[in-house]
Amino acid sequence: MTTPGDDPLADLDDIALMARIAESDEAALRVLIDRWKNPLINFFYRSLHSYETAEDLSQVVFVRVHRAAKKYQPTAKFSTYIFHIARRLLINEYRHQQRKPLTPVDPEDLRNIKGPDSDRDVREIEEAFEQALEKIPENQKTAILLLKQQQLSYQEIATIMDASESAVKTWIFRARQFLKQELKDLV
Repeated sequence: MTTPGDDPLADLDDIALMARIAESDEAALRVLIDRWKNPLINFFYRSLHSYETAEDLSQVVFVRVHRAAKKYQPTAKFSTYIFHIARRLLINEYRHQQRKPLTPVDPEDLRNIKGPDSDRDVREIEEAFEQALEKIPENQKTAILLLKQQQLSYQEIATIMDASESAVKTWIFRARQFLKQELKDLV
């Protein structure tokens, strides 16, 4: 991973990197990928529960960013731009998954029984959280993940999701209420 000082491009902001990518600067693309890879993978993973799919979709985001670099206009924060692309891909992935059945996995296969009790408790809470997330509508799930995981503002989430800020606030409120109810016995 590139760190400031190692590469002069690492000190550039995302908009400057996009300008360089538009000029076919592959080093700028690598810096942008290093900067946004983990947030995108985390976003997709929290929604899809598949690290491989999360990585694949993150790569697709970067391909689309690369292709659109010459047309890119910084009208909003770059995070808004990149997560707007990610959200559209996520919706497409949900549609794709609805058309094909998922492979069932025994929850016992996912547990590491040899770990200490505190690790097991954390895994149980994580598993319960993931199961609760699956029960809420896609718009609520995406909004709460963008707020908590990516630390975006309500305004940025509204832009990404093509919705009003009040709709985003409602989705997040409902998601929090549902998650609180679902997880009350664990906390």
